[in-house]
Formats: sequence, structure tokens, C-alpha cells
Amino acid sequence: MTASELADLAEEEEPRKKRAPWGVIALVLLTGLALIRNGSGEFDVGPPQPASAAAAESRATPGTFLNSPAPLPYAVPDRVRIPAIRVDAPVMAVGLDADGWVGAPPPEDPNLAGWFTGAVSPGEKGTAVVVGHVDNSRGPAVFYALGALKKGHRVEVARKDGKTAVFEIYGIEVFAKNNFPGDRVYGSKGAPELRVITCGGGFSKQNGYDGNVVAFARLVEVR
Repeated sequence: MTASELADLAEEEEPRKKRAPWGVIALVLLTGLALIRNGSGEFDVGPPQPASAAAAESRATPGTFLNSPAPLPYAVPDRVRIPAIRVDAPVMAVGLDADGWVGAPPPEDPNLAGWFTGAVSPGEKGTAVVVGHVDNSRGPAVFYALGALKKGHRVEVARKDGKTAVFEIYGIEVFAKNNFPGDRVYGSKGAPELRVITCGGGFSKQNGYDGNVVAFARLVEVR
């Protein structure tokens, strides 16, 4: 399937319950295409960056997830809340843009997150993906402080079926866009997981941010 066909599939108005396999998503990511590329970097103090101690364990095993709640059925996410960094934002569906990048919400709305429809919905078995801008021309945006999160912090995703999927952060890292570990970030761990992604790393006016901040989280509660 071509990148154009993937984009057409992801942008359908009524997302299908059966999602693209993570391997397809990882393949796109590993080509260096499907990464959030917006963000102005035009501020005196840049966004916080993850501490090295917050890195996700790379040798997680299925046994790590024995106490996780049962996976939820498909439901469109409605809102994301991250109390530790005062995020409370509506969520819109995003697919791939015309250039094959993961689409992001309109940059003029700083308090808006996007759910990537090419992956599972938050709470389903597999890895769900929520993205958002770090900043825009007027100032910080929804995930500006994402890099300040620590292990144990929680991400709450309210779904349109009335359930709230609560995820606990177990790692947060910044990855260079030209060496993005797609299979590690997006691969299924055998349980419901979430990745929250925004721009990060160094910034230049010519190329924008050179990395992406990724928060790794697993489902720990359903309300």
C-alpha cells in the first residue's frame, strides 16, 4: 500500500474498528516520515526535556502487565488530561498528511490534541497514539511541558463511550527524528498502552525541532 493510500485510509470520516497493524505504522515512522514536525521554537526558554532517569525500560516482558485492567473495546477518545502538567484538552482524530507525516491538530488552537486513527483507540489492546503541538507562534501549546513528566504520573483519556482510560507513565524520552525507534515506540506490549508525542530536542529555524518527546504509558485503571 502506498503512503497516499495509507493517508486516504487514515483520514476516513468514520474510523474503522479494525486498525492498521503496528508494523505498518512502524514502517512509515522508520522512514522518517510520520513524525510531528511543527513547533516554532521562538521563545527565550525552550520546553522542558526528559531527564535520563526517566527512560523507559527496554526489556519489558509480558509479565510486567499481569495486573493491568482488561482491554476496552473500541471507542473514540474525547478528552485527554494530564494533571501533573495541567493538561486538559479536547481530542480530535488525525491521520497522515499529504506528505506522509502523522497529522497534528490545527496549530492556531494551542489546547487541542490529536488521536492517530491508524492505531488502536486508547484502552484497546495495543498501542494508542496521542499527539499535540509543543508551541505555536503565540506561545506554548498543549504538550509544551510533556518533557517534565516523571514515571508514575498519569494520563487520563475520556472516551465517547463514557469510560475513562487511566494510563501510568513508565518512561519518557526524546528521540532524534532521523533515528526514531518506531518498533520500540509503537510495538504492542500485549496490553493496552499509550504514547503521547510532541516535538523536542534542539531547534533551528531552518529545520525546526530535531527530535520528538515520547511518553510511554500503560493502562492501570478504568473509570
